[in-house]
Amino acid sequence: MVNGSLTTHVLNTVTGLPAAGVTVSLAQLQEPGPQWTELAQRRTDEDGRCLLAPGQVKAGTYKLRFETAAYWQGLGYTSFFPFVEVVFTNADPVQKLHIPLLISPYSYTTYRGS
Repeated sequence: MVNGSLTTHVLNTVTGLPAAGVTVSLAQLQEPGPQWTELAQRRTDEDGRCLLAPGQVKAGTYKLRFETAAYWQGLGYTSFFPFVEVVFTNADPVQKLHIPLLISPYSYTTYRGS
């Protein structure tokens, strides 16, 4: 059986441009017990996108961690959120998942993309 993939796209809502160079890590919740195992770490490309897990996303609970403070500091801003964590459950191991993140120094929004 082929497993699905996971992509993300980070957009800077201050400038309306892609957020390039944001460090993103992917971890999976291990059962039993609340222990996370890191699976991948990437940086967004110049279009704010990255492929985190090609063919590796099985059914389970995952966490994306976006290192937003370092990104904003590089642009000369102070960030209220030092990082953003998005926890989600994948029930269908063959689906392609896309999780966009819209960021500003004082807010963030995410949703299940297509």
